Amino acid sequence: MNLNLINKKVTHKRFGTGNIVKHNETSIEIHFASESKKFVFPDVFEKHLKLHDQSVATSLEQMLEKKEMERKEEELRKEKEREILRKQHELRLEHEKLMKNHKHHPESQMVFWCDTEEQISAFEEWRVFSGVIKSGNNKGKPNKPSRLHQNSAVLLTTVDPNQPEQDRKILGVYMVNEKFVGKLCEDGYIPAHSEYKLQLTEQESEQLPFYKYYVNEKSPDKMTWNTGKYRYFSNAWMAQILRDIVSLKTDPKEQELAKGFFKHFCKMNKILAQELPEPNGALMRS
Repeated sequence: MNLNLINKKVTHKRFGTGNIVKHNETSIEIHFASESKKFVFPDVFEKHLKLHDQSVATSLEQMLEKKEMERKEEELRKEKEREILRKQHELRLEHEKLMKNHKHHPESQMVFWCDTEEQISAFEEWRVFSGVIKSGNNKGKPNKPSRLHQNSAVLLTTVDPNQPEQDRKILGVYMVNEKFVGKLCEDGYIPAHSEYKLQLTEQESEQLPFYKYYVNEKSPDKMTWNTGKYRYFSNAWMAQILRDIVSLKTDPKEQELAKGFFKHFCKMNKILAQELPEPNGALMRS
């Protein structure tokens, strides 16, 4: 505050005329005819105190207006913060409700078709985009992967454009993020778990054909993928894939991670590893 109010004359509604003898950012002292009084500064000028010097009074008024504007801005900021916290609380309650009431779907795993660019970005960012809705009222909006939950994993696959669909191979796999709930996913991005994520080497991928595990029960003799970026598939099939990845990994650190991943997945999906059947996908039936 650059306003110098020392020795300025004032009139107080109750104590009459006096001189300002001291003041700082928060208080002001005035000597009246019979006594000195301290007041809260600058609040006292709003209703009870009037400066005689009109020029100084104008400057003080401008200062008070600025302070009031800052107070309103601060109150607005706090209100916005309260609104954000309220919405976060509502989302948290909705999240907890979905967590509590969630019933595992027997096919709550996702297989994703990575194009050339996605083969790089999926492993750099450890997330995939579910694509957009092609028709209807929600055309253009991201697909909501509603079946995915904490028990879900995303399988990353590809097939060379020059190769038949039956040659689709597995590139890697990750559990969805610990806080991910598909029903609440608005942007279509499916992020990975902080720990359980595995990328396969080219040699490992060659040994893990997707259709060794996957079969379309309605057309068991057909291996086709006509539309869409992803499909849902069986929890048991994903467990089979993870079990085989464990046996493929030779690097001790990666094998340990694969074992932990498999164990965590089985626990989340209530699968008994010792009762898991052998793969019986379309390739095993042809």
